[in-house]
Amino acid sequence: MLKGIDPLLTPELLKTLAEMGHGDAVAVVDANFTAASLGRGKPVVRLPGASLPRACAAVLSVFPLDLPGQPVSFMAVSEQPAGHRSALQRELVALCASAGSAAPAQCVAVERFAFYEQVEQAYAIVQTGELQPYANFLFRKGVLAGALENG
Repeated sequence: MLKGIDPLLTPELLKTLAEMGHGDAVAVVDANFTAASLGRGKPVVRLPGASLPRACAAVLSVFPLDLPGQPVSFMAVSEQPAGHRSALQRELVALCASAGSAAPAQCVAVERFAFYEQVEQAYAIVQTGELQPYANFLFRKGVLAGALENG
């Protein structure tokens, strides 16, 4: 155990997140997501007992987002009007805002098959035990930096 580190962050997951560089993405997905096939050749970390909000809160507690821009994307609910968000998606967008990570306008819904393409380019996948459909998010890593020094 480490002080100040969410206990849901396993050593494997912490290592994976730490290895990622600026611009790399991690997908945090539901239990039904095709993680094994889309994750072929990349780290796939399983958190089968965790809900999506719980896993995302843990990841975002140590993961800087790539700001400004739109560092958060999520799978759009099929056959719904543009702008529709499920209750779980609204909860996660609010989590990003409350954590000071990303404003709602920086969280973008992506059509299902386009989301799969983004996941194929991701560095890693974290698969949760979430059973809600369309509970799939992608976070792009930013940087931790001090003030720029002019010398």
